[in-house]
Amino acid sequence: MEKELIINSTPTEVEIALLEDSRLVELHNQKTNTNFSVGDIFLGKVKRLMPGLNAAFVDIGHSKDAFLHYTDLGPRLNTLQKFASDTLEGKQKTHLLDNFEILPEINKNGKIDQVLQKRQNVLVQILKEPIGTKGPRLSCEITIPGRYMVLTPFNDVIAISKKISNSEERKRLKKLIESIKRKNFGIIVRTAAEGKKVADLYEELKLMEAKWEEISKKLKTAKPPTKLLDELDKASSILRDILNDDFNKIVVNDPQLFLNIKAYLHNFAPDKLNIVSHYKGRAPIFESHNVTKQIKSSFGKTATMSSGAYLVIEHTEAMHVIDVNSGHKMSTNNQEDASLKVNLESAKEIARQLRLRDIGGIIIVDFIDMRNKDHKSLLLKEMRKFMSMDRAQHTILPLSKFGLMQITRQRVRPEVKINTAEVCPTCNGTGKINASILLTDDIERDIRFIRQSHPNTKLTLKVHPFIFAFLKKGLPSMQMKWMFKNYKWIKIEEDSNFHINQYAFFDNHEDEIKLN
Repeated sequence: MEKELIINSTPTEVEIALLEDSRLVELHNQKTNTNFSVGDIFLGKVKRLMPGLNAAFVDIGHSKDAFLHYTDLGPRLNTLQKFASDTLEGKQKTHLLDNFEILPEINKNGKIDQVLQKRQNVLVQILKEPIGTKGPRLSCEITIPGRYMVLTPFNDVIAISKKISNSEERKRLKKLIESIKRKNFGIIVRTAAEGKKVADLYEELKLMEAKWEEISKKLKTAKPPTKLLDELDKASSILRDILNDDFNKIVVNDPQLFLNIKAYLHNFAPDKLNIVSHYKGRAPIFESHNVTKQIKSSFGKTATMSSGAYLVIEHTEAMHVIDVNSGHKMSTNNQEDASLKVNLESAKEIARQLRLRDIGGIIIVDFIDMRNKDHKSLLLKEMRKFMSMDRAQHTILPLSKFGLMQITRQRVRPEVKINTAEVCPTCNGTGKINASILLTDDIERDIRFIRQSHPNTKLTLKVHPFIFAFLKKGLPSMQMKWMFKNYKWIKIEEDSNFHINQYAFFDNHEDEIKLN
């Protein structure tokens, strides 16, 4: 599978499109002035304790207080808090934890008011960005991610991705990590680390430790609320998480971002430097790579597939509901096989739509009814296969007796919503246009005005093809009548891009004559 990353940078935002086999599967948008991204680390202050919710609201500088639930505190909360307070008071001089005392874990079934107090400083990391009217969601389990590993302070655990299935490779990686990691720092080994040399892993570990040192230094003089560590920009964080051997192209239109990505790849994937290119074309980068067209066709209430089948995607307060419709092209010779074919095509499109729109929470899919149990099992198997490319955590349940499939998908960022509907250029959204019988009167009035203001100009009138045919028909035609009235021949051209009531005048230099 070929993967392409198309990056459109403007002064106010960065848009990132991920294409798999030239098909748009993910769309990310980052405002350049955003202050709250998943992975950012803050020193916050507890504003309120909510024992009923077993949670606290924390001030990290957002307009809405951030939400911190007891289950997101992590077992090493006391150790984290001791490190933060000791650093603030000047007792902890170094970022290293070799001689730092690890305190007992908190009770996993405890209460929020047993471990936190109002106005207490707390070291937190953003787990979910602000969504709708809700503030960010926080965690006290601090993690510093890299491409091959994730660094977790205050524990000695080495965890290896389950996707690395080779037992010998798992043993090699564990032994390797044990030889390079520092005391009281845990490591989560990511799938991308498979087959990597010790030098690659050691270099990345040093970079992650440097970030932890930066947090420690800023913490010494920090006054809450304050940000201690910025997550990577969106382009680099996506590269870190998904870059693999399948990537064959990264195109970016901004020279500075191009250099940033080159620098990132130089450190983490020097073998991929040649796939990055700086786009300098005249057409917008998304248009030249067919991204704009795919955005227009993929968002909205209805998503149509090549067979003519289509999905209807509805959002409610509690969940998303997707209805599968066969359209008018489904063969009726064998209803069961035809239903399976449409359902399998729809399953692939649904998996794409969930990633593309970043839909989270509960999703209910109403597939076309099937009676064959083998077909139902095949649909579930294929749905899980299509969703395997999704980086968000998800669960897919078998079809219920009502033919409904239930899916839950991790919600980390606000759902991507793009309104692809355009205001009608003819009526400007009013639903009404001027009487078409009066169009020729309007044109004649404008001709008289132009003849007075530009008496020596050779006029060309551009109109919709239907109007063009009307003006040229008959003897005498409307064009001839205008010549007799104005003593001047007016050239008429058709333009299929014009709407039915649109027209424009051009001079002999082919410049449009503005009438307003």
